[in-house]
Amino acid sequence: QVRLVESGGGLVQPGGSLRLSCAAFGISFSLYTMAWYRQAPEKERELVATITGGGTTAYADSLKGRFTISKDYDKRTIDLQMNRLKPEDTAVYYCAAHAEWREYNVWGQGTQVTVST
Repeated sequence: QVRLVESGGGLVQPGGSLRLSCAAFGISFSLYTMAWYRQAPEKERELVATITGGGTTAYADSLKGRFTISKDYDKRTIDLQMNRLKPEDTAVYYCAAHAEWREYNVWGQGTQVTVST
């Protein structure tokens, strides 16, 4: 069964760090572009970062230098390291898998990240 399960969200103070993890089941990393998105309250969902089947990464311009996406082939996870977090990073973060050979997408259930004192 193809599915994604996010973990690692929580409450963190401004300036802190969190590492989100997306466990991928039934997905071959080499055939998918994996991505993290986020959606803040009353805002549109936005793309945070992507990593292609070949390992090429891309980031939202506003997040470059603070967020890092990576693959762990042993653990079968897509991780998002978030540093120097700001209150405006508060959102539900979603993992997604986009097939590179056809129109097929898989979404996780999301994990809440709250940046607050």
